[in-house]
Amino acid sequence: MVQYDPRVDDYIEKSATYAKPILVHLRELMHLASPLITETIKWGFPHFDYKGTVCSMAAFKEHLGFGFWKSSLLHDPHGFFAGHKESAGSIGKITSLADLPPDEVLIDYIRRAIDLNEKGIKVAVKKDAKPPKAELEVPDDLIAAFKINTNAMQQFEQFSPSAKREYLEWLIDAKSADTRAKRLTTMMEWVAEGKTRHWKYK
Repeated sequence: MVQYDPRVDDYIEKSATYAKPILVHLRELMHLASPLITETIKWGFPHFDYKGTVCSMAAFKEHLGFGFWKSSLLHDPHGFFAGHKESAGSIGKITSLADLPPDEVLIDYIRRAIDLNEKGIKVAVKKDAKPPKAELEVPDDLIAAFKINTNAMQQFEQFSPSAKREYLEWLIDAKSADTRAKRLTTMMEWVAEGKTRHWKYK
């Protein structure tokens, strides 16, 4: 990556007439905010980097987007990110230079965004909670075996839900009746001794 990427020049040149002066101005502000900013093209539009992405800008048919990659971590006293609190939040829809924040304010935001990257602060990724696994039913042949071997049944009841599931899945996943019968016999022996499915590896 370089400070001034000729591909950004090409991008600006090919953009809609309304967008050109806005793109040029934003580009100038980025480099005015820090001489360490570098340019590149990612996903087809300009990005400004310093130890990671700082900002990006993209011109569309009727509006332009300018976003801070870590907007959710930036103090936003002017409310520029209202409704855009995701990591690459945009300052609304820009159709003219008048839609941009004052230069000194925008430069301040840029410098604080750079500072986040300088300090290695990252946006926390929210992981979707996995739905709990459905409880497996105890098959009839295992119920019958437990009726004969009550000690194994009592030991099995003391196992954790995950330990029970490991045995049930192992039994249910058998590909043939013979394999299932052998696994059931082995399971009853191990469970009666209080051994979990993978006791050999513990």
